[in-house]
Amino acid sequence: MGSSVGGSVRKQKVGGLAALYLAAAFVVAMPFFLALVKYPSVTDPVAKVALLVSNHDSMRVMYLVTYVIFGLVLAVLALALFARLRDGAPILAQAATAVGLIWAVVLVASGMIFNAGMAAVVGLHATNPAQAVAAWQAIEPVAQGLGGSGGELLGGLWVLLVSVAALRTRGLPKVLNLLGVAIGTAGLLSVVPALNDLAYGFGLLEIVWFVGLGVVMVRTASRQADAAGITVTTSASTPRPSSPQPSPISS
Repeated sequence: MGSSVGGSVRKQKVGGLAALYLAAAFVVAMPFFLALVKYPSVTDPVAKVALLVSNHDSMRVMYLVTYVIFGLVLAVLALALFARLRDGAPILAQAATAVGLIWAVVLVASGMIFNAGMAAVVGLHATNPAQAVAAWQAIEPVAQGLGGSGGELLGGLWVLLVSVAALRTRGLPKVLNLLGVAIGTAGLLSVVPALNDLAYGFGLLEIVWFVGLGVVMVRTASRQADAAGITVTTSASTPRPSSPQPSPISS
């Protein structure tokens, strides 16, 4: 029993810390890509490659942090949420976990393709700029497509499934679940070309959702650990009944 409780506590704490990392990654990524390097606003292929050449090191680090590591940490969170929600809504929890793990794999692949392709293009640009531009035009759509540039289908579906499962099981606060339903719906709608800008709202609101999720899961782990400690202390301090002493035999 003690090992089972300890494992549950660790899962929830690690899951909560994973959610907080994902929120921090969003906070760092959005101003970097949108305001600092302004990569999404560049449409000219030549200008894009020039931007990659001038920001190669920083973009490599950012794609590592916000795609590759992000995907790995997302997988940890998806599994921790499955452990939290599986008893009350097993089918929804399984579906959410499957989508979350698929999204995690896709994000890792996107980041690795982007970084490997960028390194090759930057190296090629020194000797043949035109060929570097042509190569990037072939590599970028693959990396961006996996990363969700056409809308947040996988991310939106995962958040929506987790939130619906949590509503059924009351495994998370209701306000957080309702926020998750709204975020997931926005992510799914962002797949529609005319509503593609909803992906920005999805990203901003998901920061709030990840922070709330992280705080709730870490607090749950703390409460479970405290309860387990109280139980152990109580059982250890309860005096055992003494065995009856044999009566002396009178001579």
